[in-house]
Amino acid sequence: MTSTREPAFGAADGEGGATIAQIAELAGVSVATVSKVVNGRSEVAVETRAMVETVIREHGYRRQKKINRAALIELVVHELEGAYAMEVIKGVDRVASEHHLALVLTELHGRHTPGRTWIEGVLARRPTGVITVFSGPTPEQCDQLNSRGIPFVLVDPTGEPGHEFPSVGTSNWSGGLSATRHLLDLGHRRIAVITGPPHALSSRARLDGYRTALDTTGVPVDPELVRRGDFNIADGLTHTRDLLRLADPPTAVFAFNDSMALGVYQAAHEAGLRIPADLSVVGFDDLPPAQWAIPALTTVRQPLRDMAAAATDIVVAIANGEPPAQQRLVLATELVVRASTARPRS
Repeated sequence: MTSTREPAFGAADGEGGATIAQIAELAGVSVATVSKVVNGRSEVAVETRAMVETVIREHGYRRQKKINRAALIELVVHELEGAYAMEVIKGVDRVASEHHLALVLTELHGRHTPGRTWIEGVLARRPTGVITVFSGPTPEQCDQLNSRGIPFVLVDPTGEPGHEFPSVGTSNWSGGLSATRHLLDLGHRRIAVITGPPHALSSRARLDGYRTALDTTGVPVDPELVRRGDFNIADGLTHTRDLLRLADPPTAVFAFNDSMALGVYQAAHEAGLRIPADLSVVGFDDLPPAQWAIPALTTVRQPLRDMAAAATDIVVAIANGEPPAQQRLVLATELVVRASTARPRS
Protein backbone atom coordinates (compact mmCIF):
# COMPACT_ATOMS: atom_id res chain seq x y z
CA MET A 1 0.00 0.00 0.00
CA THR A 2 1.32 3.41 -0.97
CA SER A 3 0.27 6.83 0.13
CA THR A 4 0.91 10.28 -1.32
CA ARG A 5 1.25 13.41 0.65
CA GLU A 6 -0.65 16.39 -0.64
CA PRO A 7 1.32 19.63 -0.81
CA ALA A 8 0.47 22.09 1.90
CA PHE A 9 -0.61 24.73 -0.62
CA GLY A 10 -1.45 24.99 -4.29
CA ALA A 11 0.72 26.02 -7.21
CA ALA A 12 2.04 29.53 -7.64
CA ASP A 13 -0.64 30.56 -10.11
CA GLY A 14 -1.95 33.62 -8.37
CA GLU A 15 -4.86 31.75 -6.77
CA GLY A 16 -3.25 28.79 -5.02
CA GLY A 17 0.03 28.97 -3.19
CA ALA A 18 0.98 30.18 0.25
CA THR A 19 0.31 33.59 1.70
CA ILE A 20 3.17 35.72 2.99
CA ALA A 21 2.25 34.72 6.56
CA GLN A 22 2.31 31.02 5.69
CA ILE A 23 5.65 31.36 3.90
CA ALA A 24 7.05 33.13 6.97
CA GLU A 25 5.89 30.29 9.21
CA LEU A 26 7.37 27.60 6.94
CA ALA A 27 10.67 29.43 6.60
CA GLY A 28 10.88 30.37 10.28
CA VAL A 29 11.26 34.07 9.60
CA SER A 30 9.15 37.17 10.09
CA VAL A 31 6.37 38.33 7.77
CA ALA A 32 8.37 41.50 7.17
CA THR A 33 11.35 39.45 5.97
CA VAL A 34 9.22 37.50 3.48
CA SER A 35 7.67 40.75 2.27
CA LYS A 36 11.15 42.15 1.61
CA VAL A 37 12.16 39.06 -0.37
CA VAL A 38 8.96 39.03 -2.40
CA ASN A 39 9.38 42.69 -3.27
CA GLY A 40 13.08 42.49 -4.14
CA ARG A 41 14.33 44.47 -1.17
CA SER A 42 18.08 44.14 -0.68
CA GLU A 43 18.34 44.26 3.13
CA VAL A 44 17.96 40.49 3.63
CA ALA A 45 20.84 38.10 4.32
CA VAL A 46 21.76 35.84 1.40
CA GLU A 47 21.06 32.65 3.38
CA THR A 48 17.69 33.91 4.57
CA ARG A 49 16.71 35.02 1.08
CA ALA A 50 17.62 31.61 -0.33
CA MET A 51 15.55 29.85 2.35
CA VAL A 52 12.48 31.99 1.63
CA GLU A 53 12.85 31.49 -2.15
CA THR A 54 13.04 27.73 -1.59
CA VAL A 55 9.76 27.78 0.31
CA ILE A 56 8.16 29.87 -2.46
CA ARG A 57 9.34 27.40 -5.11
CA GLU A 58 8.05 24.42 -3.13
CA HIS A 59 4.69 25.81 -2.03
CA GLY A 60 3.98 28.66 -4.40
CA TYR A 61 3.11 32.25 -3.54
CA ARG A 62 -0.46 33.50 -3.36
CA ARG A 63 -0.24 36.82 -5.10
CA GLN A 64 -2.74 39.60 -4.71
CA LYS A 65 -5.69 39.35 -7.07
CA LYS A 66 -4.70 42.65 -8.62
CA ILE A 67 -1.01 42.95 -9.39
CA ASN A 68 0.28 46.50 -9.19
CA ARG A 69 2.66 46.72 -12.12
CA ALA A 70 4.84 49.67 -13.03
CA ALA A 71 4.46 51.03 -16.58
CA LEU A 72 7.86 49.60 -17.53
CA ILE A 73 9.30 47.01 -19.89
CA GLU A 74 12.60 45.52 -18.73
CA LEU A 75 14.88 44.82 -21.70
CA VAL A 76 18.02 42.74 -21.14
CA VAL A 77 20.69 42.55 -23.87
CA HIS A 78 24.02 40.74 -23.72
CA GLU A 79 25.83 43.82 -25.10
CA LEU A 80 24.95 47.25 -26.46
CA GLU A 81 27.71 47.67 -29.04
CA GLY A 82 26.74 47.56 -32.70
CA ALA A 83 23.54 47.83 -34.69
CA TYR A 84 22.08 44.53 -33.39
CA ALA A 85 21.12 46.00 -30.03
CA MET A 86 19.76 49.19 -31.61
CA GLU A 87 17.43 47.20 -33.89
CA VAL A 88 16.09 45.33 -30.85
CA ILE A 89 15.64 48.52 -28.81
CA LYS A 90 13.73 50.19 -31.66
CA GLY A 91 11.44 47.18 -32.01
CA VAL A 92 10.63 47.06 -28.28
CA ASP A 93 10.18 50.82 -28.07
CA ARG A 94 7.77 50.82 -31.03
CA VAL A 95 5.27 48.63 -29.18
CA ALA A 96 6.04 49.91 -25.67
CA SER A 97 5.25 53.47 -26.77
CA GLU A 98 1.86 52.38 -28.09
CA HIS A 99 1.04 51.13 -24.59
CA HIS A 100 2.60 54.11 -22.80
CA LEU A 101 5.34 51.95 -21.29
CA ALA A 102 8.88 53.15 -20.59
CA LEU A 103 12.02 51.05 -21.10
CA VAL A 104 14.51 49.93 -18.47
CA LEU A 105 17.64 48.70 -20.23
CA THR A 106 20.18 46.26 -18.77
CA GLU A 107 23.45 45.34 -20.51
CA LEU A 108 25.14 42.09 -19.48
CA HIS A 109 28.52 43.11 -20.97
CA GLY A 110 28.88 39.94 -23.03
CA ARG A 111 27.42 37.56 -20.44
CA HIS A 112 24.29 35.56 -21.18
CA THR A 113 22.81 35.30 -17.67
CA PRO A 114 21.74 38.24 -15.46
CA GLY A 115 23.19 38.51 -11.96
CA ARG A 116 21.55 38.62 -8.53
CA THR A 117 21.38 42.41 -8.36
CA TRP A 118 19.39 42.42 -11.62
CA ILE A 119 16.63 40.15 -10.33
CA GLU A 120 16.42 42.10 -7.08
CA GLY A 121 15.93 45.29 -9.08
CA VAL A 122 13.25 43.73 -11.27
CA LEU A 123 11.31 42.40 -8.27
CA ALA A 124 11.48 45.82 -6.64
CA ARG A 125 10.34 47.68 -9.78
CA ARG A 126 7.51 45.24 -10.61
CA PRO A 127 7.53 45.96 -14.36
CA THR A 128 4.80 45.05 -16.79
CA GLY A 129 7.14 42.44 -18.24
CA VAL A 130 10.70 41.38 -19.07
CA ILE A 131 12.31 40.70 -22.45
CA THR A 132 15.72 39.06 -22.64
CA VAL A 133 17.72 39.05 -25.90
CA PHE A 134 20.38 36.45 -26.75
CA SER A 135 20.45 35.70 -23.04
CA GLY A 136 18.10 34.39 -20.40
CA PRO A 137 17.38 34.27 -16.69
CA THR A 138 18.64 31.36 -14.60
CA PRO A 139 16.07 28.71 -13.59
CA GLU A 140 15.92 30.28 -10.13
CA GLN A 141 15.32 33.74 -11.63
CA CYS A 142 12.61 32.25 -13.85
CA ASP A 143 10.90 30.89 -10.74
CA GLN A 144 11.13 34.27 -9.05
CA LEU A 145 9.59 36.09 -12.02
CA ASN A 146 6.88 33.47 -12.37
CA SER A 147 5.96 33.46 -8.69
CA ARG A 148 5.56 37.27 -8.71
CA GLY A 149 3.44 37.23 -11.87
CA ILE A 150 6.00 39.08 -14.02
CA PRO A 151 5.78 37.73 -17.59
CA PHE A 152 8.90 37.43 -19.70
CA VAL A 153 9.79 36.47 -23.26
CA LEU A 154 13.07 35.24 -24.72
CA VAL A 155 14.26 36.76 -28.02
CA ASP A 156 16.85 34.90 -30.11
CA PRO A 157 17.55 32.53 -27.19
CA THR A 158 21.05 31.08 -26.98
CA GLY A 159 19.76 27.62 -26.03
CA GLU A 160 16.80 25.48 -26.93
CA PRO A 161 13.81 27.31 -25.41
CA GLY A 162 11.54 25.30 -23.17
CA HIS A 163 7.77 25.22 -23.45
CA GLU A 164 7.17 26.97 -20.15
CA PHE A 165 8.05 30.46 -21.34
CA PRO A 166 7.36 32.16 -24.70
CA SER A 167 10.20 32.85 -27.13
CA VAL A 168 10.65 34.62 -30.46
CA GLY A 169 13.28 33.48 -32.94
CA THR A 170 13.99 33.32 -36.64
CA SER A 171 14.44 30.55 -39.21
CA ASN A 172 18.20 30.20 -38.79
CA TRP A 173 18.39 26.81 -40.49
CA SER A 174 16.62 28.13 -43.60
CA GLY A 175 18.89 31.18 -43.56
CA GLY A 176 22.02 29.05 -43.48
CA LEU A 177 20.61 26.86 -46.23
CA SER A 178 19.69 29.76 -48.55
CA ALA A 179 23.02 31.54 -48.09
CA THR A 180 25.00 28.40 -48.93
CA ARG A 181 22.75 27.45 -51.85
CA HIS A 182 23.23 30.93 -53.30
CA LEU A 183 27.00 30.41 -53.35
CA LEU A 184 26.64 26.89 -54.72
CA ASP A 185 24.36 28.14 -57.50
CA LEU A 186 27.03 30.66 -58.46
CA GLY A 187 29.47 27.77 -58.89
CA HIS A 188 31.42 27.92 -55.62
CA ARG A 189 32.57 24.65 -54.12
CA ARG A 190 35.23 25.84 -51.66
CA ILE A 191 32.85 27.63 -49.28
CA ALA A 192 34.19 28.50 -45.83
CA VAL A 193 32.01 29.32 -42.84
CA ILE A 194 32.82 31.36 -39.75
CA THR A 195 30.30 30.27 -37.14
CA GLY A 196 29.14 31.75 -33.87
CA PRO A 197 29.86 30.14 -30.46
CA PRO A 198 28.73 26.52 -30.15
CA HIS A 199 26.39 27.28 -27.22
CA ALA A 200 24.31 29.58 -29.46
CA LEU A 201 21.26 27.86 -30.89
CA SER A 202 21.26 30.23 -33.87
CA SER A 203 24.83 29.32 -34.79
CA ARG A 204 24.18 25.59 -34.62
CA ALA A 205 21.08 25.93 -36.80
CA ARG A 206 22.90 28.02 -39.44
CA LEU A 207 25.71 25.48 -39.52
CA ASP A 208 23.21 22.68 -40.02
CA GLY A 209 21.69 24.62 -42.92
CA TYR A 210 25.15 25.07 -44.48
CA ARG A 211 25.89 21.35 -44.17
CA THR A 212 22.51 20.39 -45.60
CA ALA A 213 23.06 22.60 -48.67
CA LEU A 214 26.46 21.05 -49.31
CA ASP A 215 25.17 17.53 -48.75
CA THR A 216 22.23 17.88 -51.15
CA THR A 217 24.64 19.18 -53.83
CA GLY A 218 27.11 16.38 -53.25
CA VAL A 219 29.86 18.66 -51.94
CA PRO A 220 31.68 17.20 -48.91
CA VAL A 221 32.16 19.39 -45.83
CA ASP A 222 35.86 20.21 -45.47
CA PRO A 223 36.68 20.63 -41.74
CA GLU A 224 39.46 23.07 -42.70
CA LEU A 225 36.81 25.46 -43.98
CA VAL A 226 34.71 25.47 -40.79
CA ARG A 227 35.97 28.04 -38.28
CA ARG A 228 34.46 28.90 -34.90
CA GLY A 229 33.91 32.59 -34.20
CA ASP A 230 32.14 34.63 -31.55
CA PHE A 231 30.07 37.05 -33.64
CA ASN A 232 32.66 39.87 -33.61
CA ILE A 233 34.66 41.63 -36.33
CA ALA A 234 38.02 40.40 -35.02
CA ASP A 235 37.01 36.76 -35.52
CA GLY A 236 36.08 37.41 -39.14
CA LEU A 237 39.47 39.04 -39.70
CA THR A 238 41.57 36.41 -37.92
CA HIS A 239 39.85 33.37 -39.40
CA THR A 240 39.85 34.75 -42.95
CA ARG A 241 43.56 35.49 -42.72
CA ASP A 242 44.10 31.82 -41.83
CA LEU A 243 41.71 30.57 -44.52
CA LEU A 244 43.48 32.55 -47.24
CA ARG A 245 46.80 30.94 -46.27
CA LEU A 246 45.50 27.43 -47.04
CA ALA A 247 47.06 25.56 -49.96
CA ASP A 248 43.54 25.44 -51.47
CA PRO A 249 41.84 28.57 -50.08
CA PRO A 250 38.09 29.17 -50.25
CA THR A 251 36.51 31.11 -53.09
CA ALA A 252 33.67 32.21 -50.80
CA VAL A 253 33.11 32.86 -47.09
CA PHE A 254 29.77 32.68 -45.30
CA ALA A 255 30.04 34.60 -42.02
CA PHE A 256 27.31 33.91 -39.48
CA ASN A 257 26.73 37.59 -38.80
CA ASP A 258 27.41 40.89 -40.56
CA SER A 259 30.09 41.96 -38.07
CA MET A 260 32.28 38.97 -38.91
CA ALA A 261 31.62 39.61 -42.60
CA LEU A 262 33.22 43.04 -42.17
CA GLY A 263 36.27 41.27 -40.74
CA VAL A 264 36.32 39.11 -43.89
CA TYR A 265 36.36 42.29 -45.98
CA GLN A 266 39.37 43.61 -44.04
CA ALA A 267 41.32 40.34 -44.44
CA ALA A 268 40.60 40.29 -48.18
CA HIS A 269 41.81 43.88 -48.47
CA GLU A 270 45.03 43.02 -46.62
CA ALA A 271 45.62 40.10 -49.00
CA GLY A 272 45.09 42.25 -52.08
CA LEU A 273 41.90 40.40 -53.03
CA ARG A 274 38.86 42.02 -54.57
CA ILE A 275 35.32 41.28 -53.43
CA PRO A 276 33.57 39.61 -55.23
CA ALA A 277 35.98 39.07 -58.14
CA ASP A 278 38.45 37.10 -56.01
CA LEU A 279 36.33 36.23 -52.95
CA SER A 280 32.56 36.17 -52.46
CA VAL A 281 31.19 37.06 -49.02
CA VAL A 282 27.80 36.46 -47.39
CA GLY A 283 26.76 37.71 -43.96
CA PHE A 284 23.76 37.20 -41.68
CA ASP A 285 21.43 39.77 -40.01
CA ASP A 286 21.13 42.50 -42.69
CA LEU A 287 21.78 45.25 -40.19
CA PRO A 288 21.65 48.79 -41.66
CA PRO A 289 25.45 49.08 -42.25
CA ALA A 290 25.38 46.05 -44.60
CA GLN A 291 23.99 48.05 -47.50
CA TRP A 292 26.69 50.72 -47.08
CA ALA A 293 29.67 48.35 -47.13
CA ILE A 294 31.86 48.55 -50.24
CA PRO A 295 30.75 46.50 -52.06
CA ALA A 296 27.26 46.24 -50.55
CA LEU A 297 27.01 43.01 -48.55
CA THR A 298 24.92 40.03 -49.62
CA THR A 299 23.37 38.80 -46.39
CA VAL A 300 20.49 36.93 -44.78
CA ARG A 301 17.93 39.29 -43.32
CA GLN A 302 16.99 38.46 -39.74
CA PRO A 303 13.98 40.63 -38.79
CA LEU A 304 15.37 41.72 -35.42
CA ARG A 305 13.13 44.76 -35.08
CA ASP A 306 10.02 42.71 -35.83
CA MET A 307 11.18 39.94 -33.46
CA ALA A 308 11.57 42.45 -30.63
CA ALA A 309 8.20 44.05 -31.39
CA ALA A 310 6.50 40.64 -31.41
CA ALA A 311 8.06 39.79 -28.04
CA THR A 312 6.76 43.06 -26.59
CA ASP A 313 3.27 42.34 -27.92
CA ILE A 314 3.37 38.95 -26.18
CA VAL A 315 4.57 40.41 -22.87
CA VAL A 316 1.83 43.06 -22.87
CA ALA A 317 -0.82 40.49 -23.77
CA ILE A 318 0.22 38.14 -20.95
CA ALA A 319 0.25 41.05 -18.49
CA ASN A 320 -3.35 41.75 -19.56
CA GLY A 321 -4.36 38.17 -18.87
CA GLU A 322 -4.26 36.95 -22.49
CA PRO A 323 -2.23 33.75 -22.98
CA PRO A 324 0.00 33.70 -26.08
CA ALA A 325 -1.36 31.90 -29.15
CA GLN A 326 1.90 29.96 -29.37
CA GLN A 327 4.89 29.53 -27.09
CA ARG A 328 7.51 29.53 -29.84
CA LEU A 329 7.17 32.18 -32.57
CA VAL A 330 9.59 31.84 -35.50
CA LEU A 331 9.82 34.63 -38.09
CA ALA A 332 11.15 34.02 -41.58
CA THR A 333 14.61 34.97 -42.84
CA GLU A 334 15.27 36.30 -46.35
CA LEU A 335 18.39 36.21 -48.52
CA VAL A 336 19.25 39.74 -49.72
CA VAL A 337 21.57 39.57 -52.73
CA ARG A 338 23.80 42.59 -53.21
CA ALA A 339 27.24 43.14 -54.72
CA SER A 340 29.54 40.96 -52.57
CA THR A 341 28.86 37.66 -54.38
CA ALA A 342 29.68 36.53 -57.91
CA ARG A 343 30.75 33.47 -59.85
CA PRO A 344 34.23 32.19 -58.86
CA ARG A 345 37.19 32.68 -61.15
CA SER A 346 37.51 29.81 -63.61
